Amino acid sequence: MALSDIGLCSRSLVRIGAHPISSFSDGTATSEIAGLLYAPVRDALLSAYAWSFATGQVALTQLNTPPQADYTYAYQLPNDFLRAISAGVSLRGRGIQYRIHGRQLHCNSEEVLLTYIYQPDEENFPPYFDMALMTRLAAEFCLPLTENVSRGEALSKLAEQEFSRARQIDAQQDSPNRLESFSLIDVRE
Repeated sequence: MALSDIGLCSRSLVRIGAHPISSFSDGTATSEIAGLLYAPVRDALLSAYAWSFATGQVALTQLNTPPQADYTYAYQLPNDFLRAISAGVSLRGRGIQYRIHGRQLHCNSEEVLLTYIYQPDEENFPPYFDMALMTRLAAEFCLPLTENVSRGEALSKLAEQEFSRARQIDAQQDSPNRLESFSLIDVRE
């Protein structure tokens, strides 16, 4: 079942014994705290790993104004950009040196294919990521709403375990890398 931002926050709040919310602006302290913390926690969790469901590729648009130093070309990053994985000029997207500067990518290449982590709609989160996010949100909501430090620490540990579990599941969404050439094996032949 796909959850919205409000649904994810409500389930996280229930985990700490708080009432669910109907919106981020329903006038309660709970909704205000959820509204303040949700987006940064979500983006931090998305940025922390190269999730298969949040990885995209895009050919970047070169800007008219070049960088002031170090590189020749500047490119505009996508609006939904969270973190770069690699940049290149081929379909593999690897191989050039670059620097992220503000909302731009600077490099010496006339063409850039960026592989990056973007911000998908919540409805597109897989269940394993929902669980990791809800647990992280519960840990973040715990202290401001319950003032219980030990409970917050326990939830933080649980959030790390859920994050590890979600990463393991997500890593299985791709075929394993195959060794095409390996020097130790080549020597034996």
